[in-house]
This record gives sequence, structure tokens and C-alpha cells, in this order.
Amino acid sequence: MQRYSTRYASAADRETWDTFVHGQPHANPYLLYGWRDVIHRAYGHATHYLMLTGREGSVQGVLPLVHLRHFIFGNRLVSLPFADAGGVLAIDREAEEALLSAARELCLKAGVGEIELRQEKALASLADSSPAGPHAPAAVRKVRMLITLPESAEALRKALKSKLRNQINRPLREGCTCRIGAVELLEDFYKVFLINMRDLGSPVHSKELMRHVLEAFPERSRIFVVYHAGRPIAASLVIGFNGVLRNPWASSDRRYAAMSPNMLLYSRMLEYACDNGYQTFDFGRSTPGEGTYKFKEQWGAQPAPLHWYVVPADGSTTAAQESPSAGFKLAARLWSKLPVPLTRVLGPRIRKHISL
Repeated sequence: MQRYSTRYASAADRETWDTFVHGQPHANPYLLYGWRDVIHRAYGHATHYLMLTGREGSVQGVLPLVHLRHFIFGNRLVSLPFADAGGVLAIDREAEEALLSAARELCLKAGVGEIELRQEKALASLADSSPAGPHAPAAVRKVRMLITLPESAEALRKALKSKLRNQINRPLREGCTCRIGAVELLEDFYKVFLINMRDLGSPVHSKELMRHVLEAFPERSRIFVVYHAGRPIAASLVIGFNGVLRNPWASSDRRYAAMSPNMLLYSRMLEYACDNGYQTFDFGRSTPGEGTYKFKEQWGAQPAPLHWYVVPADGSTTAAQESPSAGFKLAARLWSKLPVPLTRVLGPRIRKHISL
């Protein structure tokens, strides 16, 4: 008799799914059932949420999958796109393997060649020649940048080095202010986000994606906006889960870089995290040695590896490739020259197909 059975979860399983996620020490907020609604409502992608149960009916593992299919950007299942994490969440190695086996069966049914898994904790079932796959990724190119927080914003401020405090005070001396809110600040957030993504040469996400995040997780998500003379010049969106406040999206308008508005932005996020009982702040994904990594490191953040796998339907396993091609770099340069209003229209139509 099989120990586990796998089925596709539905809206009726939302509470059961989330209860399991909340109870697992290595869970992340992107595994909550509400992300299914966020992605489907924003971009219309097909989703397949696999739920593993034991003989007694209790949940033993979950694996949310989103089907991204495009003639240029590829045809694959991703867990989860547009986020640092997602992936397999299971009670043990055997449960991991059962979920991966079900995912490969789904690949064959859907005509998909591979599965991309984004794990914050390495999967034991992909570490050697187990039935689930022969090996783990050869290298981890991306990391999360994490800082352990003190018990209060006051203690945080006292712990900062004088140089950092001076950098935070610079935007205050320039007359900058910071507001904290939710959907009422979305338009101001998006104005900054839109300009920053254009400058970076990246198609921008739909504003509706952020709106759906705020609506799906009203108690967990907040927007921070830094203003100068009434104009938004830096902004971020944070999501809290299991003692960790995460910052998946942050931007600043480089025209105001001399004022260092991002220093005020991050200080307010960290203070908010301290005063609202979070133990850790997650600055988000970075590449070791690059500018964003060094910026986060100055706050005291330490790297924690991300484990991203590509699992072909035939069961072999490789590391996810992240190095941009020459064509990609050229496209980014061209995109950065486009008018911002045009990128607002075209960006989401492209970005919905890019899993990063």
C-alpha cells in the first residue's frame, strides 16, 4: 500500500493548505494559497497546486506550480515565478520525491519539458542519485541577504555605525519624508517602480500584480514611499511571514540619487520590522559582489544561499542558468531608451512571461 497520494488542490483546500504551510519551519509566504489568486488574476497563467496526503488524510507536502508558455521565453512549470522562493515543501525526503514524481507526470500530460524549482533550503531528494534526480546544482549564484533584528527600532538605530546614520540623515536634511500604507500608496509606488525598471532595461510588472498582493495579504503587506516636495522618489513593498519581513520589490529614482532616498527607505523598513515583532529582515535576492549585494551588506546583512533547480521531465537535474546572453543585454540597453509611458503599456505584456 502506498504511503502517500497526490491530488490537485482546489479553493476548498485553501485553509488546509495554508495550515500546513504555517506549520513548516522552512516555509515562505509565496507558498501560501493566496499566491495562486495573485498570479492568475494578474497574468492569467494556468496553475497546478499539488497536495500530498498520507494514508490518514493529513497533508504531508505541497508543491505550487505555474505554467509559463511562450514561443520566445519557453514552456515550463515554475515554482514560483516572480519570486525568490516557492518550490517543494514536504515533511521528509520520501514526500519530496513523491511530489517531484507527480510534477514530472504533469509535465508529460501538459507537454512541458522541465520544472524550475526555487528553494530556500536545498532538497535532499536532489542531492544524489535518488529516484528524483541525480545531483544538486553545481553552484549557487544568488543569495538572500538577511539581517537579524533587535527588539526595537530604537535599539536598531543605536546599533548602526555613525557613517550609516549620517547617510540616513542626509535625505531628512533634504526635506524627504516617508509614508507607510497599503493600496492607497500603490500609484505612488508604481510611479517610482516604473521609472526604475525602465532605467534598468527591464520590462515592468503590471501594477495589478502588486494590487492583488496587497488585496490577498492585507495583514502581511505594506508599501513604503519616500517623498521629496510631494514627489515619490523611492518606494518598496514588503511582505511578512513567520517572523521574517521580506522586501521583494524596491526602487528609487536615480535622478534623486544625491539625496540618498533609498537610505531613508531601508531604515524605515527595518524600523517597522523591529517595532512589529519581526526577528529577521530579508533584503531580497542579490548576486555576491555586485552593487546591490554591497549595499545590503553595509546594513549588516549576511548571505543565505538560494537553491534553484531545473528538473527536466526525464528526471535529470541541473542548476538554473542565470547568466544573461548577449542578446538579452542588447535588449536591456534598448529598453532603457524607451519613453516611460510606452514601457508602462508594453512592459507587463512581456514581463508576465519572464519568470525572474
